[in-house]
Amino acid sequence: MVEQHKQEPEIPYLTRTQVLVAMGVTAILLWIIARLWLRFGNFLLFEWHWYPRDFLLGIGVGLFITGISGIAYRLWLPYRKSADYYLELVLKPLIWPDLIWLGLLPGLSEELLFRGVMLPALGLDHLAVIGSSVCFGILHLSGPQQWPYVIWATIIGIILGYSALWSGNLLVPIVAHIMTNWISSCLWKIQQP
Repeated sequence: MVEQHKQEPEIPYLTRTQVLVAMGVTAILLWIIARLWLRFGNFLLFEWHWYPRDFLLGIGVGLFITGISGIAYRLWLPYRKSADYYLELVLKPLIWPDLIWLGLLPGLSEELLFRGVMLPALGLDHLAVIGSSVCFGILHLSGPQQWPYVIWATIIGIILGYSALWSGNLLVPIVAHIMTNWISSCLWKIQQP
């Protein structure tokens, strides 16, 4: 029988309070960066409107991302190890009601910065989607062995970026991001002993 070695984090395990504070501080910092970039940049925030059709499209994109993430998790061992490491670091100390914040805070702040501000600042084209997605992926780097997770987050960023471009509505990637975080974190929590 082959023994699997669990990747230990480079940083000590965090407490519930530390994870929640880190999520809140990160969300505030991303919001400040987005606001400053908008203030001093020569572009407008990507448009967003509350349309039921786009809300449902965001749910669909979120389900699609969750589905392909599940496939990648099963088939790509380096990603599975990287994802388990990241999710254990972030999710293990949280209790079920905290998952609401895990969906909302990153879903809103990361989409505001990477799709709402960075995408139009870089030109609203294919290169802008790739550039903002690479930055989004790097944001998810939590240690030197986490590159598979960064690569996967970059791919998800590309899907979110194109969902914004094709729909013309920032609401779509926001809803998709929130849904993906909620579903994947709930599934991970259910599977833990």
